[in-house]
Amino acid sequence: MPSIIPMNSEFSSLAEHAYAQIKQKIFNFEMMPGDLISEGNLAKLVSVSRTPLRQALQQLQHGGFIKSIPKIGWQVAPLDFDKLDELYDFRILIELNAVNALCNSNRDNQIFKDLQKIWLAPKSKRNFNTLEVGILDEQFHTLLVKASGNEEMLKTHSEITERIKIVRRLDFTKNDRINNTYDEHGQIIKAILAGRAAEAQRLLKAHIEQSKIEVRKITLGMLQDARKQAVG
Repeated sequence: MPSIIPMNSEFSSLAEHAYAQIKQKIFNFEMMPGDLISEGNLAKLVSVSRTPLRQALQQLQHGGFIKSIPKIGWQVAPLDFDKLDELYDFRILIELNAVNALCNSNRDNQIFKDLQKIWLAPKSKRNFNTLEVGILDEQFHTLLVKASGNEEMLKTHSEITERIKIVRRLDFTKNDRINNTYDEHGQIIKAILAGRAAEAQRLLKAHIEQSKIEVRKITLGMLQDARKQAVG
């Protein structure tokens, strides 16, 4: 494992820049799960020197986005479906708690109103742009937790969202998945608006469990197609 590079103010902003750039390239499928990456090429790619780059790489490793391979360098973390299942299960617990809290509180807030505008819109107004729907889907689940008012749950949920982002974006490569997501999100919102906590939790759990099933269907071919679309 590479030696720990102490953080200092001189390099911290450059390290943050490199961290954000590399992570975005992973999310955009420019760097694929399993890809080997060299520090030299990465330094040129994100325009930073080796010291802030190594700080960024250590932060990415801590977050589970890349891994160190002794005597070789770094690798974009391969898909670990068992680990993804664990993250999805943890996410379910947090969101069920959030939905229950929402059903037992005042739902007349701007966050929840914004969600209704997007997910209860007529079918003719639905967005079928894969990348944009993926972002909207992330926002839906994040805002449910945020609206519940528990900051610690929101922090943990945001960390989970980052770690499963790449597979969630692959979930919207088919129109039927997009339509199903709109329908399911709409049903969840209506149940929350009516204060039916048990129904909202049941719908939400089924919705996320279906995403878990779809994740298990991810193949190397799907990843390669996503990369072609990203660079095409």
